[in-house]
Amino acid sequence: MTNNIKNNKNKTKAQVSVTDLSVFYGEFQALHDITFDIPTKRVTALIGPSGCGKSTFLRCLNRMNDIIDGARVTGEMLIDGEDIYRSGADVVALRKRVGMVFQKSNPFPKSIFDNIAYGPRIHGEKNPDVLAEVVEKCLVRSGLWDEVKDRLNKSALDLSGGQQQRLCIARALAVDPEILLMDEPASALDPRSTARVEDLIDELRKDFTIVIVTHNMQQAARVSSRTAFFYEGRLIEIGPTKQIFTNPTVQQTEDYITGRFG
Repeated sequence: MTNNIKNNKNKTKAQVSVTDLSVFYGEFQALHDITFDIPTKRVTALIGPSGCGKSTFLRCLNRMNDIIDGARVTGEMLIDGEDIYRSGADVVALRKRVGMVFQKSNPFPKSIFDNIAYGPRIHGEKNPDVLAEVVEKCLVRSGLWDEVKDRLNKSALDLSGGQQQRLCIARALAVDPEILLMDEPASALDPRSTARVEDLIDELRKDFTIVIVTHNMQQAARVSSRTAFFYEGRLIEIGPTKQIFTNPTVQQTEDYITGRFG
């Protein structure tokens, strides 16, 4: 770990603890010795310029890097005290616990109902009453129920971009995860839809640990309680969001936040 990293410990119980995490794609090292904790039921924002390792780190949390040829992870990542990279770890169970919402909304070419019911069905739920209850609950939580309740059997592809992204959030919630990963969830949305997604994040933080990658520093300041600044695959500084944006302890962080580079 580089000497200039500032990693202020948070008194809130950590759900994720990362120690000396490095990621390699073939011979290229994308992350270098990342060490920090992610607190339970808080929003942690990851900021930094393009290519700095934010999304790579996010994908480590549900082992999405496993599907990339030549990817290799070293170090330790614990979720609730369990090493998710240990030999024999159940990756399917992990991805049920750790849901993900991608930058571009990606609804399945199915009905709105079937998009939400897909995950529970994959995990063995066949009772139509239970599935209907899950679908309604998740659409309510995503703020979409009133807009789509009369057309659940219509194609999800007919929804607007903002509605599709909230549908994808509802779909992620349907398997009852503990942690929700969001990779630039509003970058392709108009300001009104972005505001609705941010409001949704504010609601979900009460029940979920959320990690969000964003290039929008104003968004990070609005939605997160902690912010981590990455640069060239290294964690430069992490701390309470207010402190990171108003009084960072590393000059490089201040330079990025004030727009001197990035």
